[in-house]
Amino acid sequence: MKNYLEKKIAARLEELNWPASDLQLSRPKKAENGDWSTSVAMGLARVARQAPLKIAETILTGIDFDPHIVSRYEIAPPGFINFFQAPDFLAHQIRQIVDLDHQYGRNEIGKDLKAQVEFVSANPTGPLTVGHGRQSVLGDTLASILEWSGYEVTREYYFNNAGRQMRKLGESLRARYLTLKGEPTELPEDGYQGAYLIEIARELLVQKPELSDTTDLKVFKEYAETGIFQIIKDTLARMGIIHDVFYNENSLYDDGKIEEVLSLLRQKNLVYEGDGATWFKTTGLGFDQDRVLVKSTGEPTYRLPDMAYHREKFKRGFDLIVDVFGADHQDTYPDVLAALNVMGFDTEKVKVVIHQFVTLMRGDEVVKMSTRKAEFVTLDELLDEVGVDVVRYFYIMRSANSHLNFDLDLAKRQTEENPVFYLQYAHARIASILRKAEERGITFDETVDLSLLVEPETLALINEMLTFPEMIVRCLRTLEIHHLPTYLYSLATALHKFYTEQRVISENIPLSQARLFLLKAVKLTLRNGLEVLGISVPERM
Repeated sequence: MKNYLEKKIAARLEELNWPASDLQLSRPKKAENGDWSTSVAMGLARVARQAPLKIAETILTGIDFDPHIVSRYEIAPPGFINFFQAPDFLAHQIRQIVDLDHQYGRNEIGKDLKAQVEFVSANPTGPLTVGHGRQSVLGDTLASILEWSGYEVTREYYFNNAGRQMRKLGESLRARYLTLKGEPTELPEDGYQGAYLIEIARELLVQKPELSDTTDLKVFKEYAETGIFQIIKDTLARMGIIHDVFYNENSLYDDGKIEEVLSLLRQKNLVYEGDGATWFKTTGLGFDQDRVLVKSTGEPTYRLPDMAYHREKFKRGFDLIVDVFGADHQDTYPDVLAALNVMGFDTEKVKVVIHQFVTLMRGDEVVKMSTRKAEFVTLDELLDEVGVDVVRYFYIMRSANSHLNFDLDLAKRQTEENPVFYLQYAHARIASILRKAEERGITFDETVDLSLLVEPETLALINEMLTFPEMIVRCLRTLEIHHLPTYLYSLATALHKFYTEQRVISENIPLSQARLFLLKAVKLTLRNGLEVLGISVPERM
């Protein structure tokens, strides 16, 4: 109904030559004020040079509403327009939801468009930590939202297996290997101390017992990389996350893409040498200071390969590029976008989602995390402790812009205090009711009389359910996916209130059939929403 009203009002505003920039529809806080309301008339007061009440009247005079959708409307001071939906409209919507089934909530905004979502992108130096987990779930859920909106989506993982970090990893594995072989060797300074390297060293010793301290470090580095990447992939797979592409940063050097970017920027007079380093003249683009692209040591900063990588993304034909980064990228990505812009690419196609840090709480204790020291919590350990469903939900139940305290005590509760349990229980409760109806021989189909659904809590449940497609679009437009778990929680709350106030199975068979049909629609809405989030949908609990 919201889309219907928006189109009707927007068309009328165009006829009147009035802007539609202030056109928004929302649900009134009080049921007596209708199902949808807009304050567009008040926003047009200056443009139209009329009182809002007069503007509202002018807008409505030229619109012919379908009586099967809008039963009536009213103008309320100081200029609100309130709309009341027709009872048979709700019945039609409920039937349509059941007919759509797994398609309910999907849209075609991204039809025939290609999107790429880059996320995780951790270098293969250790298992994924609790911190990596947030980005993993954010990226995968964003990709699902895009798929539900018709996009052809590529999930991509960008990594670097060269440089100082990887050299330290190889040296650390060699030390562990030699120690296991009976040749005690100290870890290098700033080496990796995690127990995972001991396991990898033990496997290497079994497969290649002939190695020594004179063996090329490349052998140890590559073996460590392969073993750790397998750990990473296995962890992601536990959460249902499968990347389509693993893109190696080193290929940008091998294929000359780094030099191509430097050459293009030099042609724009945006690169110069100073203090032994190579600089990006960002002050010429409105920034407060220039940025180093290549250090005096000859080592590039993150900005340069990121520029080359994103140039390749555009060349691969993506219509939408979504980057999911940690807070440490806050200062670097504007420089990358600036470089892409001067190279002639439409940076409006690039959307950057920055997420804040995660603090894992064990009681009152904060667990510290490090990929080099031994005392860190892996994502696998968190999954073992609280389960995949809880991990996925907790990581996205708050805005990515907010710091996240992961409450283990709450996560492990099997009560309605735990939002994951609350949602899954709502779905399982409906499944139980439907089974009981079947056992009692109460059958129903699309011919049920849905006009019997008139109670306030019943209508509130219906209206909440009808918001699902809109919520998918909202997540798509804003790339803020925490709105979806918040919505599903509201839907479950409306369901529990309905169930408390209304007896579903009673002696009144027509009414029982209508309520059962409604619950079938709510059940599949919950299922679809949980599937977008990558959370399991139990039939029994």
